Amino acid sequence: MTVATSTASPASTPQASTPPDGLPAYRLLTGPDDASFCRRVSDALALGYRLYGSPAATFNGQTVIVAQAIVWPGVVD
Repeated sequence: MTVATSTASPASTPQASTPPDGLPAYRLLTGPDDASFCRRVSDALALGYRLYGSPAATFNGQTVIVAQAIVWPGVVD
């Protein structure tokens, strides 16, 4: 599993003080360890969220399930 990190928001868009579309400041993304999960994390980073802590992984007997916490900068640090 590869997890991308981001320490800065894109230069072309100023950082909003609250997450867009009414999203919460703290989110825990979970799901099977696949391309779809990686896209969800990447999409959140593109919105301006930051990774919070290390990813977690477990095996449910059939599939590896992963989790990654993300936070909105300035609201949760």
